[in-house]
Amino acid sequence: MNRVIVHSDINHCYAQLEEMRHPALRRVPMAVGGSAEKRHGIILAKNDLAKAAGVVTGESLNEARRKCPDLLIVRPDYEVYMDCTEQIKAVYRRYTDRVESFGLDEAWFDLTGTRRLNGDPVALANRIQKEVYQRFGIRVSMGISWNKVFAKLGSDLDKNMGFTVITPENYRRLVWPLPLEKLIMIGRRTQIKLNAMGLFTIGDLALTDGVAVARRLGKNGTMLWRYARGFDASPVLRSGYEEMPKSVGNSKTLVHDVTTLEQLHQVCRILCESTAARLRAGRLRGRVVSLALRGTDLRWKGSRQLRLPQPTDLAADLYSAVQVLIARQQLQHISLRSVGVQVTDLVADCGFDQPGLFSDPDSRQRQRSLEKAVSEIRSRYGSDKCRMASLETDPELTDFDPLGRLHQVHPVGFLRGPSRG
Repeated sequence: MNRVIVHSDINHCYAQLEEMRHPALRRVPMAVGGSAEKRHGIILAKNDLAKAAGVVTGESLNEARRKCPDLLIVRPDYEVYMDCTEQIKAVYRRYTDRVESFGLDEAWFDLTGTRRLNGDPVALANRIQKEVYQRFGIRVSMGISWNKVFAKLGSDLDKNMGFTVITPENYRRLVWPLPLEKLIMIGRRTQIKLNAMGLFTIGDLALTDGVAVARRLGKNGTMLWRYARGFDASPVLRSGYEEMPKSVGNSKTLVHDVTTLEQLHQVCRILCESTAARLRAGRLRGRVVSLALRGTDLRWKGSRQLRLPQPTDLAADLYSAVQVLIARQQLQHISLRSVGVQVTDLVADCGFDQPGLFSDPDSRQRQRSLEKAVSEIRSRYGSDKCRMASLETDPELTDFDPLGRLHQVHPVGFLRGPSRG
């Protein structure tokens, strides 16, 4: 192989980390899950005993308990999880400066240039896997290949501390018989479209006419066709590398349904404040504001967007735009389960506002100073400090922190830089 790319995946990450902290949990069926009271009640990870009882990641807590009445549910501790997984990734960084995180529990690292110092890179990957287990007691599955796509696929083939090497000589035998959904970037909708073309395995996709796939799926079809054939030259990014994100925002599944415009505005105000804080933390400003509403039937009510006259990182600007978008929705009967605010068309913060024809630079500077002071107070003393009085009319609904670490542990995009929202 001209490159040696490793993809590591911590098996049942949250459950393993809880067992590492509390060894007694290894002897009982246990799962890490959200809060049923706050409607985040799904299984995030499970241990081997819970898996043997049929518990599945992503199902509701009630479904899991029906399968396994003795199931012990542990609430997630994301601060600890992030600290532990960073210690594991620090082991990889001892051998290479190219370590690219893919969410909390996964990472690629490139061992191509380590041969002269550490010998055979594949043997080195195996030693690293054993080192992680000896130091932390954590089982990590690894896939090794000449590209990132097949390396990730390899780590998925054996979740029990597997070690799979996919080479130009064996990939047709190992990869092509697998179902399409095993290939990164193929979700349920894409799978249905490919199945309609008579394609059911990765090999079917690789051996079909790439032009026909492109006609069906556009440029993504060409990309997936190339992935199936092993054509992926994307590099493993250096540690600490961070591209400018495509969007910044927050969405929230609410503790109870939103049934009035007043409640909707309260939730949106919090989301706008947190989104503005994220923009300022990333030294970014955005020009396009989007609002997404999801009903109690779990269907999105459509996403509306508004282009601002100038890029902004002010919550006041975002909230004004969201008010316009809410009015455009012409909502007659409101029954919403979740709400999302997002900012796109991002630019780097240049440090000053470009005055508009009808804008008041002094007023914007005062607003910026006010929002910065509020953010600093909340950062130091907690998100529940320095709140709008209107948010106290329904404290149960508005008692959430969109900037909490909970919202920073989802996987980053494979084709985009790390997400900040």
